Amino acid sequence: MRVPSDADKDNRASVAYATHIATALRAETGLRLASQSSGGRFEQACANFLSTTFPRLSHLRPGDLGITKVGSRNADSGASRFEQYSHLVELSAAVEANPSLRAALGNAYAIAPDVTIARAPVGDEEINAHDWLIDDSVATRATIRAPVQPLPILHAVVSCKWTLRPDRAQNVRSEALNLVRNRKGRLPHVVVVTGEPTPTRISSLALGTGDINCVYHFALPELIEAVKTYGADDAIELLDIMIQGKRLKDIADLPFDLAV
Repeated sequence: MRVPSDADKDNRASVAYATHIATALRAETGLRLASQSSGGRFEQACANFLSTTFPRLSHLRPGDLGITKVGSRNADSGASRFEQYSHLVELSAAVEANPSLRAALGNAYAIAPDVTIARAPVGDEEINAHDWLIDDSVATRATIRAPVQPLPILHAVVSCKWTLRPDRAQNVRSEALNLVRNRKGRLPHVVVVTGEPTPTRISSLALGTGDINCVYHFALPELIEAVKTYGADDAIELLDIMIQGKRLKDIADLPFDLAV
């Protein structure tokens, strides 16, 4: 029996849900990829989806917005590239110079997103395009002004997890809390996109508030149908709680939510 790559082969419900989704989406079969390869492809698919859809909402969310799949976990690719987290460069350098700080700080400053959306700062000529609003004597610390600071402003962080095993869910939540605690200025959108077919594992991230905006499923209508077809009453109820509680949405909702 072929088992979809997002299913836990030792969990009968997981296999049933994932198989139903794959059939509904007319997914093609092939050799099973390593989990790291599947995760990388899912990140790229999410980045491609946002690159195709989000720019078409520029009338709702104007600005020069760039969508990037980060693709690596080194210091140069982390959140410190962005205006709200640029101070983390100095913190990282201090830890490198004084290893004893690492014991005290741990990895609380390490933030390595999967996909980011960032807005470029704006020149004064663009700000003054329709009316004279600004010059060198006012708003001298406004983040959006390119003459004030040149770094991109982080608009959204999208964590992409093809599956949600317990350790991955914990890592996502820890990174979201790091984004909340370590920022200077505006908090970016912090969202998760997943292909996880099991409601209990999705709930490990979706339930609760304060760190993640919302969890988005790559095939929520198909997941609902699968759980109603094969799931027990408690699985159906849990899925409904997450959806009605605005903690779980379909990926089609994501570009519109990011336009806010």
